[in-house]
Amino acid sequence: MTVSGRFKPLSGALLCALIAASSPITPLFAQTKNRPAVRDGEVSPDACGKLGFDAVRRGSGGYSRRMPAPTPPPPPSASPQAGDVSELTIAAQRRGELVQDVPLAVSPFSAQPGQQRMATPAMKYAPSPRAGDMETEKYPGAASNPIHQVAADPVSTFSIDVDTASYANVRRFLTDGRLPPKDAVRVEELVNYFDYGYAAPATAAEPFKAYTAVTPSPWAPGKQIVHIGLQGYDIPRAKQPPLNLVFLIDTSGSMTSEDKLPLAAKAMNILIDQLSPADRVSMVAYAGSAGAVLSPTSGAEKLKMRCALGALQAGGSTAGGEGLALAYALAQQNFRKDAVNRVILLTDGDFNVGVADPSKLKDFVADKRRSGIYLSVYGFGRGNYNDTMMQTLAQNGNGTAGYIDTLEEGRKLFRDDFSGSVFPIADDVKIQVEFNPATVAEYRLIGYETRMLAREDFNNDQVDAGEVGSGVSVTALYEITPAGGPASVDPLRYGSVPSARPGPAGELAFLKIRYKLPGGQASKLIQQPIGAASAYPTLDAAPEATRWAVSVAAYGQTLRGDPWLSPGFGWDRIESLAQNARGKDPDGQRAEFVRLVRAARDGRRLSE
Repeated sequence: MTVSGRFKPLSGALLCALIAASSPITPLFAQTKNRPAVRDGEVSPDACGKLGFDAVRRGSGGYSRRMPAPTPPPPPSASPQAGDVSELTIAAQRRGELVQDVPLAVSPFSAQPGQQRMATPAMKYAPSPRAGDMETEKYPGAASNPIHQVAADPVSTFSIDVDTASYANVRRFLTDGRLPPKDAVRVEELVNYFDYGYAAPATAAEPFKAYTAVTPSPWAPGKQIVHIGLQGYDIPRAKQPPLNLVFLIDTSGSMTSEDKLPLAAKAMNILIDQLSPADRVSMVAYAGSAGAVLSPTSGAEKLKMRCALGALQAGGSTAGGEGLALAYALAQQNFRKDAVNRVILLTDGDFNVGVADPSKLKDFVADKRRSGIYLSVYGFGRGNYNDTMMQTLAQNGNGTAGYIDTLEEGRKLFRDDFSGSVFPIADDVKIQVEFNPATVAEYRLIGYETRMLAREDFNNDQVDAGEVGSGVSVTALYEITPAGGPASVDPLRYGSVPSARPGPAGELAFLKIRYKLPGGQASKLIQQPIGAASAYPTLDAAPEATRWAVSVAAYGQTLRGDPWLSPGFGWDRIESLAQNARGKDPDGQRAEFVRLVRAARDGRRLSE
């Protein structure tokens, strides 16, 4: 079945009813590197009411929607046809309780005086069990990468991963006094959470500059760590393109708790602070069905956006597939060739009605990435968090994934790292490393288990890979066994594997990076050798960036229970490595990491 068969396309009449097209906005760029927080008014019942938001104050300090009685429909020429209603309604079933199809009602969310209000589903919900009553979190299973013999398999290929969801999610478990499930730990996402201060490239035409270092392994005597870092080009503020964003917000019953929808609204308000008048934002909410709650709105109208966020309430089941379809339709309807077009999904990933199969959603978002629309996925909450769904969407939708466990994490993603979160500098970024059999006997890639590619995929521009944002760095670590070192396998009894042609003297490996510029169809190549000039005799002599990356990788591998670390290597040694590599820590992130190492030492598994 085709993608269009699974997601019934929206009719022209219905889409027109849902989308109030805004007039073109002339690009206007701020002249400072950091966008100042600009407000056009404080959120209040009176202010929101004047913008068409019928709201009342709720205990948490936001504004909730007061459900009006259904109003007469607009004239037939401006309203959806009867057949259109079924395209935005869904029979929602949650734990055996059936919810009837939800009729369309006139929404107060986006109407301005004198303008037609947008049609959105009336929110009629069945009672839902409280989220967290059962532990139903889901994580993609992936065994640790194996050791490869260079003589037989000298080439390693993988897609980059700049996501940081695993780091924040692991932190949430440790803060609760529990060790995370092993499958929740993706070592590369822990390592890539931090800034390593790599030297930056000079131009956007070649958006990466490589860093390499080789040092003895602290957890496996006789082995070495190869550290590869890529620093992405940081687009100057005056050259950043405008944004066409669609916030896709899960308002189902599972999002009720304070660490879900309320935290998501606070995080989005931080992002709203960063918008310029050239930017445009739409909002879609989904529960038992999906509906547009804010038509495309200029970044100058921040109060209107805040009122729309504050009016959202959680309740009902989760029609995530329908929400995705509508969000992409809005992004496509308002697509701007001169802008970054991106859907930003905020959810716990607990899709439970409609199209909820990750494999079907994978096909849908994979098809949509070809349209030039990016996808950012941000997870919230605990108990029913579906990391498998989040990873499926991010990895196949030309996107990235984050997890927001605290408001401080929201500030990091949407204020401190705003450019990296929304402005891409390269698509389909792949790394390939060929090891020299004359100097390296074995290798093992640490992390990236869900990002591995076939050797031939590296040169195939049809194969999808990771996106990198402005100013973002990528770090990868290999553990290698030097030629003549302690091998992990016995020699063959009946012969040897034919050896490859030795490389130039002193070379350990050859690094290749392939990428596409945003919107490009043909990839470009960066390549360089990794040689003796990158080697350090001891870990203590290595640069701070390498020492810190090694300490984080040790933390991740120990949490996973990987079998490659020597029995005597434990939490005390990891803490010592981290303490000696903390360096400058203006935001306290490295100090927090040391505290997490201590928490992991004392944590217990869920079953204990």
